[in-house]
Amino acid sequence: MNYLVAVLDNRIKAEEAYSALEEASLPTDNFDILGKGFKSADEYGLVDPADQAWNQIRLMAVWLVPFGFAAGFMFNIITGLDTFAFTGRLGNQIIGGLLGAIGGSMGAYFIGGGMGILGSGDALSYRNRLDDGKFLVVVRGSEAVVRQATPILRKFRPENIQGYTGR
Repeated sequence: MNYLVAVLDNRIKAEEAYSALEEASLPTDNFDILGKGFKSADEYGLVDPADQAWNQIRLMAVWLVPFGFAAGFMFNIITGLDTFAFTGRLGNQIIGGLLGAIGGSMGAYFIGGGMGILGSGDALSYRNRLDDGKFLVVVRGSEAVVRQATPILRKFRPENIQGYTGR
């Protein structure tokens, strides 16, 4: 599926662009307006990168935290480190396991997409523009449909127009 996203300054331009796409005989189920009074980003299915990142972090933590604990515990058994003498042998092994679990949780965060929480990608950019009161006209369909819609939307001088090839 191919997508074309145009960012327009106001509701009037967005409605005019929508009408122009209708007049060009494009199927109306192939394009939508996102913004206040129309579909929201969530209704349209525009994913929130922070939600996606947290899901990935949780998925990785399920495996990495227990593995980190076991690795830290085993490392202490193998090396015989006596870092905290007052805790005894078993206490040192458990502390090693806990430090390994902390390392596993850090791995889950950084490798699982923790930096995505801070915001990156086009989805966040489009969400921010919607929050600023702008409107998106999204055309989806075959490459021919997107090619036909591109010059029509360019006539409305969008702030940004971007094409995507999806799965």
